[in-house]
Amino acid sequence: MIKQTRAKYALVTGASSGIGEAIATYLLEQGYVVFGVSRTQSIFCDNYRHIELDLTQSSTVKAAIEPIAKEQPISILVNAAGVGRFDPLESIDTDTIAQINSLNLTAPMMLSSLLLRFMKRDGGAIFFISSIEATRSSKFSSIYSATKSGLRAFSLALFEEVRKDNVRVVCINPDMTDTPFFEKLHFGVMSPKHLITQDIVDAIDMILHLRQEATVTELTIRAQQFGIVKKRALK
Repeated sequence: MIKQTRAKYALVTGASSGIGEAIATYLLEQGYVVFGVSRTQSIFCDNYRHIELDLTQSSTVKAAIEPIAKEQPISILVNAAGVGRFDPLESIDTDTIAQINSLNLTAPMMLSSLLLRFMKRDGGAIFFISSIEATRSSKFSSIYSATKSGLRAFSLALFEEVRKDNVRVVCINPDMTDTPFFEKLHFGVMSPKHLITQDIVDAIDMILHLRQEATVTELTIRAQQFGIVKKRALK
C-alpha cells in the first residue's frame, strides 16, 4: 500500500511582492499548499491559493480566514504585509495613522488569534516580519516604528504564552531590504548596501530546520554595510 502523505498548509500575508512573495515561493518549493493574502496575485501554480483581502478591515479578515482555519491544518503563519510612512508626524493624517496600525499591528494579532488554537493542537510556527526600526528610534519614523515595536513585543510575549504548546513564535527584524516597499517613499536602498529577500528566506529555512527542542525567538538581520538614496526632500 502506498503511504498517503498529509498535505502541509501555510498562510502568508503580503504574498504578492517583496519579502512575503519570496517566503511564499520558498514554502511552495518545500511542498506546502500556500494561502497567499494580498490585494493582487503574482504567484500562479497548483498549490497556491490566492486570498484577495484588505487586512485593514477587521470584519472581513475574520470572515475570510476563520473558515480556512477550521478546514485546513495551517502549520505556518507568516505575517509579512506592512506599510511605511516616513514623514513629520503632523503631515500624516489620522486616517493614514489608523490604516498603518491596522495593517502592521492589528492584522497580525488577529490572524494569530484565529489560527492559534489549531496550531496548539497540531504544532506550527508563526513568523512576524518586523523591522530594524523596532529596535531603534529614527527621525520621521514614529508611526512605523511604533507599530513594528508593538509587533516585536507582541511576538516575544506570545512565545512565552505558547512555548509549551509546540508552537514556534519568531520575530524577524530585517534591515533595509531591496523590495517594492520603497517605491513610494522619499528614499530607497543603495546597491549593494542592503539586504535581499533571499536573506530573510534563508533565516526562515534555518529556523524551520532546527531540532524540535530548539527555536529562535528573535532574529535581527543587518546589511554588512549600509546606504540609502534620497529621492525627494521632505515637505
